[in-house]
Amino acid sequence: MSGLNSLRLFHLLYISKPAADRLVYKQIRSQKACRVVELGIGNGERAVRMIQALSDFHDVKEIHYTGVDLFEARMAVDGPGISLREAHRLLKATGARIQLAPGTAGEALSRVANGLTRIDALVVAAHIAAEHLAQAWFYIPRMIHAKTQIFQESISATGATSMRLMEPAEIAQLSAVGQRKAA
Repeated sequence: MSGLNSLRLFHLLYISKPAADRLVYKQIRSQKACRVVELGIGNGERAVRMIQALSDFHDVKEIHYTGVDLFEARMAVDGPGISLREAHRLLKATGARIQLAPGTAGEALSRVANGLTRIDALVVAAHIAAEHLAQAWFYIPRMIHAKTQIFQESISATGATSMRLMEPAEIAQLSAVGQRKAA
C-alpha cells in the first residue's frame, strides 16, 4: 500500500465524518466483505467509502454494491439524497459492480432479493420508514449467510447519528415478524 493510500485509509477508519460510519468501514474491512447492500444511500458518500475500504482486499471489479433508495421520489422528510442518474455516475466511477434499485426498501427488495444472495454486509440508513423496513425484513433472510454483518443507523433527538452492529437473534426475530406479515 502506498503512502497516499495509507493516509487515505487512516483518515477513513479513524478521522472521517460522520464518526458513526467508521464502525462500518472497520468491520467490513476486517471481514473482507465483497458483496454489500445499502438500504438508503443518501448522498452516496458512504457507498463510495465502503468500496474504497474494500479495494485493498479485492480487485475493485470483484466488489458488488447494491444501493436501494427512493432517489427522485425522495421527500424532504427522507433527508438529503441524489438522483438515480447522479448515484449511478458517482458509483460507477469507483470501478465496482454497481446495482441500484429505486423504490422503498420493501418494494425494491421484492424485485432484487433473489439475485442478492450471500451478501457480506447490509447497511440500513436511519431515514428508512419503519413500515418499509418491516416489509424488507421478509426478503433479507434469503440474502444473508451466517457471517453477514447487518448495521443499523439511528439518529438521536439531538440529531447525532450512531451505528450499531445487529445481533443474529435480533435479525431472526425481525425476519420472523416480516414473514408473518407477508403471509
